Amino acid sequence: MAETVAEIIAAHRSGTLTPEQTVARSFARIRANGDDAVFISLRPEAEVLAEARALAASGNTALPLYGVPVAVKDNIDVAGLPTTAACPAFKYNAIHDATAVARLRAAGALVIGKTNLDQFATGLVGVRSPYGVPRNPAHPEMIPGGSSSGSAVAVAAGLVPLALGTDTAGSGRVPAGINNIVGLKPSLGMISTHGVVPACRTLDCVSVFALTVDDAWTALSVMAAPDPADHYSRHRPAGTPGAMPAHIKLGVPLPGQRLFFGDKQFERGYELALERLARLGCEIIETDIEPFYETARLLYDGPWVAERTIAAQPVLSSAPEEIHPVTREIILNGLRPTAIDTFQALYKLERLRRIADFKFKQIDALALPTAPTAYSLQQVLADPIQLNSRLGTYTNFVNLLDMCGLALPAAMTEAGLPFGITLLAAGGHDARLAEIGRVFHADTDLPLGALKLPQPPLSPLAPQSGDNEIALAVVGAHLSGLPLNGELRALGGRLLETTQTAADYQLYALPGTTPAKPGLVRVESGQGAAIEVEVWALPMTAFGAFIDAVPAPMAIGTVSLADGRSVKGFLAEGAAIAGAQNISGFGGWRKYLAREKATV
Repeated sequence: MAETVAEIIAAHRSGTLTPEQTVARSFARIRANGDDAVFISLRPEAEVLAEARALAASGNTALPLYGVPVAVKDNIDVAGLPTTAACPAFKYNAIHDATAVARLRAAGALVIGKTNLDQFATGLVGVRSPYGVPRNPAHPEMIPGGSSSGSAVAVAAGLVPLALGTDTAGSGRVPAGINNIVGLKPSLGMISTHGVVPACRTLDCVSVFALTVDDAWTALSVMAAPDPADHYSRHRPAGTPGAMPAHIKLGVPLPGQRLFFGDKQFERGYELALERLARLGCEIIETDIEPFYETARLLYDGPWVAERTIAAQPVLSSAPEEIHPVTREIILNGLRPTAIDTFQALYKLERLRRIADFKFKQIDALALPTAPTAYSLQQVLADPIQLNSRLGTYTNFVNLLDMCGLALPAAMTEAGLPFGITLLAAGGHDARLAEIGRVFHADTDLPLGALKLPQPPLSPLAPQSGDNEIALAVVGAHLSGLPLNGELRALGGRLLETTQTAADYQLYALPGTTPAKPGLVRVESGQGAAIEVEVWALPMTAFGAFIDAVPAPMAIGTVSLADGRSVKGFLAEGAAIAGAQNISGFGGWRKYLAREKATV
């Protein structure tokens, strides 16, 4: 049965399953699950089914998320659905998709609905919502984790294979650990937060929940791109994970710094995880993590709480009783710090960032427990703030220090509770974490989420150019079987893959060219389409000669692919498209030629 993103896409492309059938299955599972607290709002099933049929009719099977159902945390805008941030008094109707959602849709994903969360994304427990507490499918008596509770549960229970969360202090990692799934927290600014209700505007990340690392990476690759609409967006290409490197140095806490609050089973789970990492070839290096704990204390004891107050200010001023009592208590603390407090905290943070930078010169990544323990719903309701704080032991410092994180299932305890670890690295090293994490997760042989199904075998890595080769994206007459393809083969080129560009391009049929050629032009984000390309590897020794022979108005520039990679590729000069026919709607040069031939 196709459960992972990769399996679903393969089934859709082979015709053994249609996007419409997959969507219908998601809605049927949501009904059968019978937990109204997972989703705050659902799109009408008929509407999503129609969207799935239209997608299949388009023939764009190469889309990286072709027909994959997705759930979205309800502090992220989805056009046509309300955004509540789990506070009815805050609710507004979203007119536009958040940038992250728009990129998923452009990649072929089908949005099912909006998921529950700790109100205003404040909490790691998943119980601070007037819309109820999502039931943990791994252990119903336990909390689901938060703040992205609904998204994590939706994936763990198999309602959808992919979901978006947010992560400011661990909201995209703690629920993953508690639900036996993967939680990917990207580097700051890698995914646009335009259209996301802020928790801490300077620290917020859109995160990904999935059943496997490869699935999470597919989603990240689609969404990772700078966005002019987000002032905190950065140009941080995701890259492409390769084979797990040899001799990875993993930092772990000194024995006296390993906090589990008396949970011997989680402590043992961590010890076994480190043994597994060592067996996989990692060098385990004990390191002082007190500077990270000191950074974590800044998040709630310092001025960053004021950022949460800013987001909730309209409701706090007009209807404070509509805010969850625990959330209100936390947010009101944001009114207390002074400007002096703020600058003192910033000074301290900058010192701690230098310490972290030094540590990451000695190690490749940290390997920490995702959470030190897990609590029942009754325990958290009896002690809502202290137990919540404990869950953030290994997560609260990460965004303050601009680190990326990958939460991974690691073991099941004797009591049947999922235990997870998180790999952490300096910002921009997301692909390195995926290289380690995909191998570690596969080696655990744990089931997928709460589905009691085995993990699929690790998929082959995407083909890559060698050390003495350069990857080149071709879009027109150099495609396989077309008139100029022989030029590539004569130079020793080899086909790596057929894929698509990012959805930031337009394709034009250039007049007066022999043989007929298209022109690929980059446009502003949101105004383009994904265009089919082939990626070839050319020997470096031949690349210069090939470029010299490219005639105007064609040129070789940098082309962004749908999975976030950047390669050299054919582009057209802007002046060349004046009066040319825009054929972007065909999705590629081959389909345009086929349509032209059919009409002759």
